[in-house]
This record gives sequence, C-alpha cells and structure tokens, in this order.
Amino acid sequence: MFAPTADTLDWKPVPLPGPITLRGHAVTLEPLNAERHAAALWKALRGHDDLWTWLPYGAFASESDLRRHIEEKQTAAGFVFLAIVPAATGLAEGLASYMRMVPAHGVIEVGYVLFAPSLQRTAAATEAMFLMASHVFDHLGYRRYEWKCNAENLPSRRAAERLGFTFEGIFRQHMILKGRNRDTAWFSMLDSEWPARKRAFAAWLDPQNFDDEGRQRRSLEQLRAAMP
Repeated sequence: MFAPTADTLDWKPVPLPGPITLRGHAVTLEPLNAERHAAALWKALRGHDDLWTWLPYGAFASESDLRRHIEEKQTAAGFVFLAIVPAATGLAEGLASYMRMVPAHGVIEVGYVLFAPSLQRTAAATEAMFLMASHVFDHLGYRRYEWKCNAENLPSRRAAERLGFTFEGIFRQHMILKGRNRDTAWFSMLDSEWPARKRAFAAWLDPQNFDDEGRQRRSLEQLRAAMP
C-alpha cells in the first residue's frame, strides 16, 4: 500500500503556454510571425552565419528562405515561438521558444534562443529571458524550467549560469545535429529558487543599476549572491 512521504505533492497539471505577448520596459516578446518579423530578422541576422552554428537549422541564404522557416516554426506543434522586439527599435532582433513542455509534471524548457548582435549584451536581452521565466513560474505555475545546449557551446553555458540556471551535468552522445555528435549540457531553475532569482532580475533591470553610459553597476551574479 502506498504511504505518503514528505515528498508527496498535492499537484495538479498546469496549462500549456499559448501564443502570448509579454511586455517589459526595454523589450516586448510577441508570437513569431513571418509577415511581421521575417524582414526585420533577416536585416538583423544577415551576414552573421556564425549565430546559427549551434542551432539545428540555418544559416539561410536569403530572406525568402528565412521567411519559409519562420512560417514553419510559427505553427510547429510542441513549440511556442516568440519574437524578441526591443523597445528602442520596435523591430524583431531575436527569437526564443518554449518547448519540451510536460504540464503533467510542471516541466518546460526555453530553447532556440537566437540574439542578433544588436541584441546581445543588452538590458532588452536579459529582460526577455526574465519575462519568459516569469510567465512560466508566476502565471502558469511550472515547477521546473530547463535550459539545454551543446556542451561545446560555452557562451550558452555561461548565459545559463548568469541567468540563474543550475548546471546539472552532461548527456553524452545525446543527439546528432547537422551531421555531428552533440553532448548536451543540462541546466534547470526551480520554482523554489524563482523568488530570489526574480528579485535579482528586478534589481539588475532597475535603471539605477546603470550609469549614464548604460554600464551596469552590479552584475546579475553579484545581485543574486546578495539575495537571502
């Protein structure tokens, strides 16, 4: 006979995320749409084929090729793709997706993260990741938020740790992508960790954390370390 333990949960499945617009101060995320976003993304990404190195698709030879790809992604089953639109330009400069969603267990992954050079290392980029995490934990009620990347993709691994994900290990020979073996680095963030992570994000995004030239006064890691 099953006996409840301290780990027994009164858990109910959570909803799947749907197409949604997430608005912050520096950025808006909106459902990816080829008609609305393809031209801007092509302009922002053109000539930067290295950005596609770690993704399972791309680079693309023309705007029309990218547009067709976006048309496929915007209706792909099992994904919710969002365009990342900085307030400073009003034009899409990146994208990301919710994926590998298991609402019965409260597990969801953020993936297919792609930032144009103009978006990288900006408050808009960090706020975009904050908004996606906040939607998962604060509005949908998920227990576990995952980040996975090629183990050789050191910038992605550093980004995950900067954002507050915890490294969990390497899945060896996990995939074959673009004809190459991929060992996958796994990271996670838990609902119990989110309140402190959220406070650190809010402190980092506060305009007072930046000097007159837009340079951060305290890093996200420093602020998180100072959180109880």
